[in-house]
Amino acid sequence: MPPKYPLILVDASGYLFRAYHALPKLTNSRGEPTGALLGVLNMLRKLIEEHRPEYLGVVFDAAGKSFRNDLYPAYKAHRPPMPEDLREQIQPLQEVIRAMGLPLLVIPEVEADDVIGTLATQAAAMGIPTLISTGDKDMAQLVDEHVTLVNTMTDTLLDPAGVREKFGVPPERIVDYLSLMGDSADNVPGVPKCGEKTAVKWIAEYGGLEGVIANAGTIKGKIGENLRAALDQLPLSRQLTTIKRDVALEYGPTDLRRTPPDVETLRGWYERFESRRLLATLDGIAQQADTPPAPEPVPPAALPHVDYDLILTPDAFEIWMRRLESAALFAFDTETTGLDYMRADLVGLSFAIEPGQAAYVPVAHAYPGAPDQLDRDRVLARLKPLLEDASRSKVGQNLKFDMSVLARHGIELRGIAHDTMLESYVLDSTATRHNMDALAKKYLDYDTVHFEDIAGKGVKQLSFDQIPLEQAGHYAAEDADITLRLHRAFWPRLEATPSLAHLYRSIEMPLVPILSRIERTGVRIDSGLLARQSQDLGRRIAELETQAYASARHPFNIGSPKQIGAIFFEELGLPVVAKTPKGAPSTSEDVLERLAADGHELPGLILQHRSLSKLKSTYTDKLPQMVNPETGRVHTSYHQAVAATGRLSSSDPNLQNIPIRTEEGRLIRRAFIAEPGYRMLAADYSQIELRIMAHLSGDERLLNAFVTGQDIHRATAAEILGLAPESVTSEQRRSAKAINFGLIYGMSAFGLARQLGIERGAAQEYVDRYFARYPGVRAFMDRIRAQAREDRYVETLFGRRLYLADIGHSNQGRRAGAERTAINAPMQGTAADIIKRAMIALDQWIQSERPPVRMIMQVHDELVFEVAEDAVEIASVRIRSAMESAAELAVPLIVDIGVGENWDEAH
Repeated sequence: MPPKYPLILVDASGYLFRAYHALPKLTNSRGEPTGALLGVLNMLRKLIEEHRPEYLGVVFDAAGKSFRNDLYPAYKAHRPPMPEDLREQIQPLQEVIRAMGLPLLVIPEVEADDVIGTLATQAAAMGIPTLISTGDKDMAQLVDEHVTLVNTMTDTLLDPAGVREKFGVPPERIVDYLSLMGDSADNVPGVPKCGEKTAVKWIAEYGGLEGVIANAGTIKGKIGENLRAALDQLPLSRQLTTIKRDVALEYGPTDLRRTPPDVETLRGWYERFESRRLLATLDGIAQQADTPPAPEPVPPAALPHVDYDLILTPDAFEIWMRRLESAALFAFDTETTGLDYMRADLVGLSFAIEPGQAAYVPVAHAYPGAPDQLDRDRVLARLKPLLEDASRSKVGQNLKFDMSVLARHGIELRGIAHDTMLESYVLDSTATRHNMDALAKKYLDYDTVHFEDIAGKGVKQLSFDQIPLEQAGHYAAEDADITLRLHRAFWPRLEATPSLAHLYRSIEMPLVPILSRIERTGVRIDSGLLARQSQDLGRRIAELETQAYASARHPFNIGSPKQIGAIFFEELGLPVVAKTPKGAPSTSEDVLERLAADGHELPGLILQHRSLSKLKSTYTDKLPQMVNPETGRVHTSYHQAVAATGRLSSSDPNLQNIPIRTEEGRLIRRAFIAEPGYRMLAADYSQIELRIMAHLSGDERLLNAFVTGQDIHRATAAEILGLAPESVTSEQRRSAKAINFGLIYGMSAFGLARQLGIERGAAQEYVDRYFARYPGVRAFMDRIRAQAREDRYVETLFGRRLYLADIGHSNQGRRAGAERTAINAPMQGTAADIIKRAMIALDQWIQSERPPVRMIMQVHDELVFEVAEDAVEIASVRIRSAMESAAELAVPLIVDIGVGENWDEAH
């Protein structure tokens, strides 16, 4: 039978102190003190025999001060020094615990409570019931359905009901209770003369510490005066009494497995302690430990103690509202009729407050025989204050979508504390896809109910409002539950790396509402102009087909790689440049480009045909169909958790792929127009990645070129060719530009030769000259490769990491690809971070001062705005200032601004 509590965490320091004061002061014949340590060892033995845990951690306070002393130097300052005969027992006790094969934890700068709190929280996220062995009342704040306290000295258990019975408040209010009373033993300030009864009374009456503080002016008598005098220090008291649940640990709950005991070492210690009882426990123990066989971890996939509610009555809804209103953090999710945030109807909402405790509130299921549901408007009206309260912390998965859906119902979602999609993305952008199903499988080893499981697939797939409540309720509640579990798994890991936590808090999370606003604002397009462009493209595509048939000497399916391959390699005898994984000659776009560069006509015609066909089908035909009938604008979706380097991507439509250097691409941009009375303003970072390279490499010539405002491509050509800048030709500048950008993308001499249409030897000579004139760049590249091989990741200036799984791969091609990524990612990722910081600064300006300015698009290194005609000048100044000050580099950031009636004119 599996143990009731697979994980036990022992507050060893607490028990050592209690044993010292409660038990006789025993010594051995050498005069060495043994009473306290024998008490703890007997307690441990009894605990293990009774519960037979699969995992166990024995936690001690570390020597020295903790972070609480930094918060409050007087913390525990009144405590007398540890008695010397107690101090002498710590080291032998810890040696014995190690010899027993029990995991021993001593973490500097935090207290044992914080380590236990972190492990218990992680275990709860994994669905592992946990028993904390302690006599410390502060630990009561950790109790929930997964965590129980046991006082081994008195054999008493405390579950949530027991905490309420003993202290008069539930576990989630223990911190408020302790903050009000203070703690003279730890020198934690509270409200003078506020005892247990007063604290319980105030919490019951006002709901918690915030309520007590808010109503301090109404509390009469001397105790009211004391409360008001203590208001300034109550937040500090809360900090001091709150157990940390996010300590950076090198292991998790399931790493705390017992190992076989070192019997001979134990025998030596027990003989030294002169304890016949402990020596007797060694009888019959061979080299195998008296521990259970290493069991499989409690599978998170089982999700024990799941309690999902389907809310169909006002009373049930009100019970959950009270639970949400008292929760420190809750997860929520919306269910809708589709994925278009501008058109989808809200079908229901789900919530979770603890792992396994979730509910679904259906409001618009409309299938035949569907039961009565709560009125959607009334539900949203009741939820609106909670969802709009910035002080009430929420967590979700891809909350931008939920924010946009709720905005259509008049609710401005605030208090977004966490988004599990972004937590996963910041932790490791390449580890997995960042949708809920993939994250649950990877990090919780849990297979979620997929939408297709309940809705079907293809043309017969049901919308969510057509799914029976029995299935819909579990699916929706599970979404909220899994979100909360994922957050509890991710957040301690993020906190363990402060640079990642800061990036997440200061860039990715603030960007969520900004992107939601940009998406909902949308952009106006000229559908008539696009229709005319489609006709022109159609005629040109037909002409290219005719030319291709003539070049091939007969008609063929221009979209068939098989037919193209037969014509290329069997009929025309073109050279085989590359092969497919199955060994057939390849007709990929790269192959077509190389064949066209070598002067072969048909590959070039097919490339043109593919390019124009893609523009027609993706943009000129499709964009008019994407105009929202309510707004008259096109609304893209921006994705924060797709591109590995931190860049934003977009879809439906994909704004990032509209070509800018071709006439066809510029024509499409011409169809993106401003509203009457407004102008398009495009602000584009100039050569930002090269500037970042100059900053990172510290190369003197490169820095000087940017600081003095030189044309960097002309300056590079002059450097590597030994010319005066004014003597550089356009062709030489073009070659230097290819080198500048090619090298930061890890381009080889072979790739440069192909791009410039020159011999490989000549290209290699260009590269060698470049590095000779810019030695700092070569040193940076060598340094970043070496660092990537050692760390397996590279970082941006703002701490974003890109992990490189192939950096040590035995396959030379994969390893070289990872090295190219290592060189480029810090620059591309830093550029992405900089433009995100600029967006945050500009949105703050727009939201606070309300100028007639709308941020409507972000494309690569460019931000696009719609600005009232009479505000263009001032907007240009503010936008340039915000973007150029978004980061401090060793070279200036330069922003080019253009204004026009359409996007092309503004560029």
